[in-house]
Amino acid sequence: MTTHRARLSVALLLLTALATLAAALLPAGRASAATYPNPETISGSTYAHDPSMVKTSAGRYFLFYTGGGIEISTSTNRTSWSADGQVLSGGATWAKAYGGWNDLWAPDVSYHNGVYWLYYAVSSFGSNVSAIGLATSTTAAPGSWTDKGLVYSSSSSSNYNAIDPALVVDTSGKWWLSFGSFWSGIKMIQIDPSTGKQLASNTTRYNISERPSPDAEEASYVYPHGGYYYLFTSFDYCCKGTSSTYRIMVSRATSITGPYADESGVAAMSGGGTQILGTHGYVIGPGGQTVLHDTDGDVLVYHYYSGNLNGTAQLGLNHLTWGSNGWPTVTS
Repeated sequence: MTTHRARLSVALLLLTALATLAAALLPAGRASAATYPNPETISGSTYAHDPSMVKTSAGRYFLFYTGGGIEISTSTNRTSWSADGQVLSGGATWAKAYGGWNDLWAPDVSYHNGVYWLYYAVSSFGSNVSAIGLATSTTAAPGSWTDKGLVYSSSSSSNYNAIDPALVVDTSGKWWLSFGSFWSGIKMIQIDPSTGKQLASNTTRYNISERPSPDAEEASYVYPHGGYYYLFTSFDYCCKGTSSTYRIMVSRATSITGPYADESGVAAMSGGGTQILGTHGYVIGPGGQTVLHDTDGDVLVYHYYSGNLNGTAQLGLNHLTWGSNGWPTVTS
């Protein structure tokens, strides 16, 4: 009996030591999978894939996500959601050459100069024959959107993929669009604020992040905060239900076009990225993320595949807390 108890004591000491070592290896402030918080509790129309959210001056939330002509859900409190139509109910007929013209992907919405700007992607799954389009509205409501057509495209001979667009305005007021998936990673172009299309005086396509093939990286979103530009991306694989391996990563730079590096100093162009949210409990493959600045702080908006709902994609909402070292942590 004494020997048995002694062995148990040694085993417990070893487990404690291993846990302490694992915690020490995590970057400062970085949570392990066991401690990731669950999403905020929401109800109603909670399905979403590749979500992007905006809040109007009247306090109404509009959520846009992949499907049809870009699906819309609305809420008055960010908790109870109702399905509310589509952005382009007839799809994007200009994009028939790129496939999927009536099944639009990965919207990104933001509000500037009295206009809601919504970028979206058209493609066929697994192909880089793809294109990014733009629609605008002064109210964000269904039926109010005007399709502005093609912004940027890629072909089968391209070394990039023109999907997953996201607009960011830098601290000097210049507009930029990040995009990309697989192939050679995440790209960025400068945008003309008067048209929402590429700026004619700067046609450079910047490389800002890349993972060695065949590792996946997509769903870029750049968010300015505290003197840095934070590049959020989704690593690994989406769209596989409970087998999805998406996880949310972040790197940062002092210049909008980079170079970006993660919390450990690994360059984003060399596969760097600090994980801030991954699979935990019923939350499987979180990704497709954007950030909403709200009255209660910065909110990470993403989708995940619910282990409680047979892998159905659900809207995930969590706060972001910014540490003293400037890096974000996902919180309740």
